[in-house]
Amino acid sequence: MKYNFDEVVDRSHTDSVKLDRLKQLYGEDGLIPLWVADTDFRSPPPIIEALQKRVEHGIFGYTIPPENYINSIIRWLQKRHGWEVQKEQVNFVPGVVKGIAFAIDVFTEKGDNIVIQPPVYHPFRLVPEALNRNVINNPLILEDGRYRMDFDSLRNIVSQHACKMFILCNPHNPGGRVWNSHELRELAEICYDNGMVVISDEIHADMTLSGFRHTPFATVSQKAEEISLTLMAPSKSFNIAGIVSSFAVIPDKKIREKYLGYLEPRELSQGTIFAYTATAAAYEEGEEWLDQMNDYVQGNVDFVQNYLKENIPQIKAILPEASFLVWLDCRALCLSQPELVSLFVKKAQLALNDGTIFGEGGEGFMRLNVGTSRRVLEKALNNLKNAVNG
Repeated sequence: MKYNFDEVVDRSHTDSVKLDRLKQLYGEDGLIPLWVADTDFRSPPPIIEALQKRVEHGIFGYTIPPENYINSIIRWLQKRHGWEVQKEQVNFVPGVVKGIAFAIDVFTEKGDNIVIQPPVYHPFRLVPEALNRNVINNPLILEDGRYRMDFDSLRNIVSQHACKMFILCNPHNPGGRVWNSHELRELAEICYDNGMVVISDEIHADMTLSGFRHTPFATVSQKAEEISLTLMAPSKSFNIAGIVSSFAVIPDKKIREKYLGYLEPRELSQGTIFAYTATAAAYEEGEEWLDQMNDYVQGNVDFVQNYLKENIPQIKAILPEASFLVWLDCRALCLSQPELVSLFVKKAQLALNDGTIFGEGGEGFMRLNVGTSRRVLEKALNNLKNAVNG
């Protein structure tokens, strides 16, 4: 079946964050919203049909996880990522960010040190700080348009500070890197040798782009498996973030028992009817749609790269290896960050993410969501060209 990702779907009057928060966050309502990390594509028909069928039954009482829920995850991880997991290693969590917060509560104490790699998804910093932990930065290095981990800096950090946790973004947001097994194995060695738990956010794992393949952190070595807690979800891949369908994969029994010992008494490991239904439908019947979506996103990434080269050479795209998020290097415009944000918002009428929210290394950058129709993307880039050159 050929799916139509060129369709422009009207998301107004659906309580969409990316639309209804524009006035509050950007001061204007009429902006083209290319900020929140969900897409403008209708979810796959098998998910919609499965939800409709469940709704038609008309009774939504207390529900246990259906057998095909966990089995669909296990089969998906094996087929898509070559990761063999056992049923007891997979557990529902009510959101990836929440799952990170729970892990911080479980495996660290107030005042403990947690390492992150900025520029990185901002809850990695905000959540630990809100929970009174110390965040220590191990900044990524940008070389030739591609980020790499600074292992020398990390070794220096852990030699000087007692660090309890490392929060990994795999694939990386906003830099778009798909970390390879060699990088992940070296990271595992450092964290294992220094007694650190690694929380690996792998929510973008299913959206690797042309020529790249995701490697789950837990699979790269025995040491990685013994210190890892991986958080995943079909939410980004199949555009069902509002359903809340995340899960944790924890191979190590001690880590798993400790984590579930926190979740289960609080009933945080119990999903909803629609989370179970949507997840199983996505993983059992959504792969063809996902492959076509990834191809369409690759086309959008290529379109952005070529458009910038031809029309706005002062802005360069850090080409993502996964996902629908493009990190824009705007430093050649020689603007302060407030001036840069004003250029996008006031002049171009675009709502993107301010690079500074991603922490150290984010100044001079903006994050662009290309998970939308080509027509919308072209209009946005035309606006930006006129703003820069006008």
